[in-house]
Amino acid sequence: MTPTLRFLPEVEDDAIRGYAWYETKSAGLGEEFLRMFYACAGDLSRNFLLYRKVYGEFRRCLLRRFPFAIYFTVKGEQVIVTGLFHCARDPRIVETELRGRRDPERPL
Repeated sequence: MTPTLRFLPEVEDDAIRGYAWYETKSAGLGEEFLRMFYACAGDLSRNFLLYRKVYGEFRRCLLRRFPFAIYFTVKGEQVIVTGLFHCARDPRIVETELRGRRDPERPL
């Protein structure tokens, strides 16, 4: 069975920030960024084992063409996208931010 793909609410903010930045560089580039993000994210539920764990249970998928990475976990029958970050960010900050994001459907 193919797991369900879910996004934490913060991921929308991550994507919007990336979109806005690329749109300031070239009209339409932000749209291409979003298309690439959603294409890669859509592939996660079918091929999540292709991506190695980088921080505990967090796995990472690098976007093609853009220097961004999707971070996600697998919980039972769900692939939960936790973050979308620029690859130039300090890895310690990325890890701290990922661990600070809470799934609203799971109790603390």
